[in-house]
Amino acid sequence: MSTQRDRLLSLLRTLSFQEREVTLASGRKSNFYIDCKQVSLHPEGLFLIGQLGRELIDRVAPQARAVGGLTLGADPLAAAVSVMSFLAGRPLFAFIVRKEPKGHGTGQWIEGMSNLTPGMPVVVVEDVVTTGGSTLAAIERARQAELDVVHVLALVDREEGGREAVEREAPLSPLFTRRDFLP
Repeated sequence: MSTQRDRLLSLLRTLSFQEREVTLASGRKSNFYIDCKQVSLHPEGLFLIGQLGRELIDRVAPQARAVGGLTLGADPLAAAVSVMSFLAGRPLFAFIVRKEPKGHGTGQWIEGMSNLTPGMPVVVVEDVVTTGGSTLAAIERARQAELDVVHVLALVDREEGGREAVEREAPLSPLFTRRDFLP
C-alpha cells in the first residue's frame, strides 16, 4: 500500500496543492490551498482513494458497515471506498449528507438511507479538514439519522484545529497532513 500512498500523494501535490493566498470555506485566510476534487474526480486518484480508504477503514473501524459524508467533497470519496470494499468482499454502503434537507418529497437530509439501519456503525469521510465544521455537521446529521459514527477518515488534515474538534466526537484518521505538503 505504500506505493499507492506515494502515488496518491504525488497526484495531490501535482493536481491539488497550491501555495498561494486563499480564503477557505471556514472564512480563514491561508497561504496554501488543497483542492482535493482535482484528484477525487481523476480516475487514478479515485481508484487510489478507494483502495487506501477501504484499507484504512478495515484496519481502524472493521465494524463499519457504511461510509459517507457531507456533499460535495465527500461524495466521490464515499463512492470510491464503497466500490473498492465490494471488490474486496466486504461491502460498505455509501451515503450522502445534504447541506440542506431535500426540498420536496420526504425532506430527508441523508441520501442512501434505504441501505442503512438504526444503530449501524458508519465512517464519515471528508476531503480536507481545516476547522472540522463540515465533518461535525456530517456527524451530527448521521447521528440524527440514528447511525453510529465510529470513525472519521480524512484525505487531508490541514492541522489547523479541526482534528481536535472532530476527535471530541469520533476518532479521526487522515491519509495525509499538512506536513506532507509543506516543510
